[in-house]
Parts: sequence; structure tokens; C-alpha cells
Amino acid sequence: MAGLFESAGGGGAAIALDELEASILRSLEVQMLELIGPGPGEGSDDPLAALFAEGPSEAPSDPALARLFPDAYGEPGAPADADTREAAAEFRRYTELDLRARKRDNALHVVRALDGLGGEGGVLKLAASDCQHWLGAMNDLRLTLAARLEITEEDEQGLYRLPDSDERKPLVMAYLWLGGMQESLLEAMAD
Repeated sequence: MAGLFESAGGGGAAIALDELEASILRSLEVQMLELIGPGPGEGSDDPLAALFAEGPSEAPSDPALARLFPDAYGEPGAPADADTREAAAEFRRYTELDLRARKRDNALHVVRALDGLGGEGGVLKLAASDCQHWLGAMNDLRLTLAARLEITEEDEQGLYRLPDSDERKPLVMAYLWLGGMQESLLEAMAD
């Protein structure tokens, strides 16, 4: 079970992580939280600040954030007409904050579960409801790494043959490892 999920019954899953694996995964999730940023009103004494907050109307300029929060309308990379841009801006304004909150929640679930290991390796047992958070968190990490590494579907097979001297190798290894974890979690949930 090293580094991959197995069924724990009832839609749940279990994974054995050594200290290094747990540390790497936690570090990646903390970086994800930093990338996503705080929610509206966090750190504020006004509890209504988040309730009345509107999200941004422009797509993020950071390619990783743009991949996590894509425009709802139009084709990626294709020029959009004024109506499409306006519809995308309106949709983003009313949905992005909730999407960011969900992504933060997913990452926090993973960090808290890993913190439960006490900085050591061990076996994590996830309830079915926790598995959904883990799937979302691992997907977000893979999307972010793919954007940072500029990975396309055509590149996927070539990643297995990167020479050790390639400076991208550690992040590519994390990308591939997360993909294996994600796939094993889906299989474990189906058992």
C-alpha cells in the first residue's frame, strides 16, 4: 500500500505514507493554499464581509491560477467576442469566491489529515466524504504542476523518460506520483 490508496470499505480508502511522502504532500498542499490565497473577509472582524463580497471579473494572469479558475465561456486561448467576455466576467464575479473556498477546504482537509500523523509516516484512513476532498486536492495540485511545467497531453508519455539531469524532474515525479495516487483513490472508492 506504499504511497497508493486501497479500499477501506464503504467508499472509504486507506493509504500508507512514509515520513517523506507525507512531508512532500503536505508541503505541496500548503503551497496550494498560498497560491489560492485567503478568502474574503479572512482576518476581518466583520462576519458579513464574506457574505457580500464579489469575486474578480478578470481571469488570473498566473497560468496556474488561470488553469484552476478558467473562464466559463469561450474556448481557451481563442479570442472571445465582447458578449462572451462579458458573460465570462459576470459568471466569474459570482462563482470564483465559492470555487476558491472549495479548493481551500479540500487542501485543508489533506493538510489536517497529514498533521494527524504527527510529522511521521503512517496509515491514513479516509471516510468516503474525505475521499472527495482528497480527489479535489490532488486534482488541483496536478493542474497547477501541469501549468507550471507546461505539460500537455502529448507530453505525458515523455515525462517517464526525462533524464535525471533535467531540472524539472522533481516536479514531474510529484506530478506522476499524484496521478498514481489519484487513480488508486478512484479505484479504492469504487471497491
